[in-house]
Amino acid sequence: MAPARPELTTPVFSTGPLPDELLRDAQIDRVLAAVRGHLGLEIAFVSRYVGDGERELTHVDTDLDLPMGPGFREPVEESYCWHILQGRLPELIQDPADHPLTAELAITDMLPVGCHLNVPLRLSDGSVWGSFCALGRKPDRSLGQRDLKVVHAFASLAAERIEQAMEGEMALKAARERVTDMLDGSAITIFHQPIHALDTGEPVGVECLARFPNQNRLGPDAWFDDAEQVGLGVELEMAAVRAALDTIDHLPAGIYATVNVAPSTIMSGMLEAELEKVDTAQLVIEVTEHQQVADFGALAERLVRLKEKVRIAIDDVGTGYSGLRHIVDLKPDMLKMDMALTREIDSDPARRALTGALVQLARDIGCLLVAEGIETQQECDTMTALGVACGQGYFFSRPLPVVAAQQYLMGNRAKGEAPDRNAQETRGLPEANDQPPARLPRS
Repeated sequence: MAPARPELTTPVFSTGPLPDELLRDAQIDRVLAAVRGHLGLEIAFVSRYVGDGERELTHVDTDLDLPMGPGFREPVEESYCWHILQGRLPELIQDPADHPLTAELAITDMLPVGCHLNVPLRLSDGSVWGSFCALGRKPDRSLGQRDLKVVHAFASLAAERIEQAMEGEMALKAARERVTDMLDGSAITIFHQPIHALDTGEPVGVECLARFPNQNRLGPDAWFDDAEQVGLGVELEMAAVRAALDTIDHLPAGIYATVNVAPSTIMSGMLEAELEKVDTAQLVIEVTEHQQVADFGALAERLVRLKEKVRIAIDDVGTGYSGLRHIVDLKPDMLKMDMALTREIDSDPARRALTGALVQLARDIGCLLVAEGIETQQECDTMTALGVACGQGYFFSRPLPVVAAQQYLMGNRAKGEAPDRNAQETRGLPEANDQPPARLPRS
């Protein structure tokens, strides 16, 4: 019975360099060495199809001094692999002389090719990424379908490794596309979470919080993390800043707005340029503590210039990276306590002691202390008794759409207005069968 004709598939032409993880994959090298040793052949290699109609060798196992190695490229039409994929040559070639087409391929005489086994490398979705090949420099009539099945088995192992190594690259590409779509700011929605004076209970400000599409699949922290990893962290944050600045006109008189900004964005200079375009009288720049700062001196210099236009707040005080000395050096107008200090402070002496120390620090350096994450009457009462000036959290209000927040601040909140519903800054629950997009591994 004649062997089954291979299924023809249009290959996926890759773009960009090979991921380092795949380039240095020792398991693929071991697979090539194993198949070459099993068949007693001189050369085994993996190749991929790349842009401009070329194929590229990615991994080569041989004891010979060959004129090509990993990274070598040639037009697909000059390779056995391509013609096998197109059905013009069989996967098993015992002697190239049996097939007239091989005489037209330069590689036949250059190596020379004496026998050749080649199968497409298919990913789990059925697409052809490249090819898996083993060959000898002399014809070998002893090679048969059993040997070809061995090559298919080893090719499957290589394809699994390739797909695993490419998952990170594919997630990176998808994340870059998602983030790039957000950079004009049109798809970013801003919510306002009220900030209250604890002694009077009256609202005095809001924190601007960015919301992204598909909020039930990726929360804001995930969006900003992915943007950072694809090199667009500053750009996405500035898009969110611009969206937040556009909402400030909705604030009643005497109410300030805090806008979260990472140190890297401050150091970029882009924020200063943007603030030249707006009225900053009601604006507070809230420096987030989610990034390590290499040079606090340089950051302090930037903040000095910013303080000519806006007030400065330091976020996540008590759990962030900076430490009290750096907080003093940065000379903020406001300190925002991390919500981890707020949780059950009414029953935790250690949290009360640390909060008392922060109250004294705020008094000594002349800044306002704000407690985040207040959710119960007991937490509110304890913070008030300790001398904390202001608070925000679900006890007062969840983040609200801008118009609803405006009504709330004016003492006229519309009944039934849907707030932002999730304490972790994500909204809703996934729909049935709604899977989150591929996430980047945390570095």
